[in-house]
Amino acid sequence: MNISIILAAGEGTRMKSKYPKVLHKVCGKPLLKYVIDASREANMGKSVVVVGHGSDKVIDSIRDDDVTFVTQPIGEDVPYGTGFAVMQGKEYIADDSCVIILYGDTPLITGDTLNKLIEYHNSLDNVCTVLSADLEDPTGYGRIVRDEAGDIVSIVEHKDATSEELKIKEVNSGMYCFKGKYLKFALDKIDNDNAQGEYYITDAVQVLKNEKLKVGVYKIANQEEIYGINSRVQLQEAEKIMRNRINQSHMLNGVTLIDPENTYIEDGVVIGRDTVVYPGVVIEGNSEVGEDCCIGQNAKIVNSKIGNNVEILSSTIIDSSVDDESKIGPYAYLRPNSHIGKNVKIGDFVEVKNSTIGDNSKASHLSYIGDAEVGRNVNIGCGVVFVNYNGKIKQKSVVKDNAFVGSNSNLVAPVVVKEYGYIAAGSTITDEVGRGNLSIARARQVNKEGWVFDKGILDKNK
Repeated sequence: MNISIILAAGEGTRMKSKYPKVLHKVCGKPLLKYVIDASREANMGKSVVVVGHGSDKVIDSIRDDDVTFVTQPIGEDVPYGTGFAVMQGKEYIADDSCVIILYGDTPLITGDTLNKLIEYHNSLDNVCTVLSADLEDPTGYGRIVRDEAGDIVSIVEHKDATSEELKIKEVNSGMYCFKGKYLKFALDKIDNDNAQGEYYITDAVQVLKNEKLKVGVYKIANQEEIYGINSRVQLQEAEKIMRNRINQSHMLNGVTLIDPENTYIEDGVVIGRDTVVYPGVVIEGNSEVGEDCCIGQNAKIVNSKIGNNVEILSSTIIDSSVDDESKIGPYAYLRPNSHIGKNVKIGDFVEVKNSTIGDNSKASHLSYIGDAEVGRNVNIGCGVVFVNYNGKIKQKSVVKDNAFVGSNSNLVAPVVVKEYGYIAAGSTITDEVGRGNLSIARARQVNKEGWVFDKGILDKNK
């Protein structure tokens, strides 16, 4: 089986965080998850992730059937180093396997690049192929030293490079493709006789070179793919690159983004063609947006499904669904488990929570609909409150098809308003409203003539 070994044991001290570095997110997804996904796209049968610092958090956060975690020892006597980390996955390496070495903090690597690396590796029958790129500023990277024929001679670390070698722009990404048999052979040969007392995977490459085995280099054009994340600044830079990739992908698929630099769409979001997305929009999680929608400025959609030809203006939708032809907002708030039918209007400052609203119904402004089942063709007037909480438990209200709830009414759960039930404005409803009935639940108006003058508030002669 072909496998990837992903090194994710580093503490990431420069992130200055209590969380493992590889769990920090870019466009809503942990750094490590991007690398696992790229590995899967390259048809690796299994990913072996080497964890160390914060291993419990990493394992708990990444749940994937194709991922095996191995824990690297931690302590003062542990030699560490990239070679030592790869050794932790040695038992999973078959002689006839293709093994790629990756890093959990390089989220910009793509499955397409890994596929090309493997294809190049196999086509030349290399025992090892190094992934490289040219950098304008290669400071800190190991340099790829080639001979006159263009073949790799060695990988020289920056601190060990001569003045001539420091001029080399081609750098080692730290990612490799090995034949399994030869990777295991090289791992058995390397040592930690160096200033750091660590085992380096670059030494494994040199072992194979010294054995006169065929080692090659595959250089990629897009240097962004090898960028590693070591600080919050670099995390932001990766976020910007990934967001640009995501937004370009949507635009190429027929979505209009008015201002891509100010549109925040997480990885994995699906948007249908001819949908228009305005600036300031945030779409997160497993959200799906249909075709011909208008997502207005500053809307936020999280883990929600939006149908076709829906208009959402400056509103927040979380863990909910909106069906075709409906209009949401401006300034509406759909809280979790809200399900809006077709051609529904949820207007200004309307809040919906844990409720279903049937087709062609409307709540145009200033209402709270909580723990409710609202039928079709229902009108919910301004200021209506579904009173769902009695201080101890939350209960459900049911408003059936074609009912009318007048403005400033309260529906005190549990209560049912049957078909064609009408509720007069300003009513507080505590009992069932029968089919076709009008319910008025308010004190009768009493006018006391001259009361203001009798109380001396105003002189009636003035």
